[in-house]
Amino acid sequence: QVQLVESGGGLVQAGGSLRLSCVASGRTFSTDGMGWFRQAPGKEREFVATINWSGGTTYYLDSVKGRFTISRDNAKNTVYLQMNSLKAEDTAVYYCAADRRGRGGASRLVYDAWGQGTQVTVSS
Repeated sequence: QVQLVESGGGLVQAGGSLRLSCVASGRTFSTDGMGWFRQAPGKEREFVATINWSGGTTYYLDSVKGRFTISRDNAKNTVYLQMNSLKAEDTAVYYCAADRRGRGGASRLVYDAWGQGTQVTVSS
């Protein structure tokens, strides 16, 4: 059973940057697709970014394109989310998720494992 542990969240001013990390254990990370989602208070969990098993395919929520970058290091069993030019509306709990099929995607339904989340707060 895969375990996912996120880190790197915190409080940052608008315009600042944060890098989130998600370390996976329990199964072969290099064959999993990975995704980042976020959930703001009172809102549904929404897709942010995804990367396939090889790192060759990525996809983003329109509102974060050009500001966020998803990447992975299969040797470290880690997926990252580099977040630049942060805005107040990026404030949320950020979750990473794993897809055993290897493709990732924008739908929560394709993921079979989730981390516990890390809080990102952007002050305006």
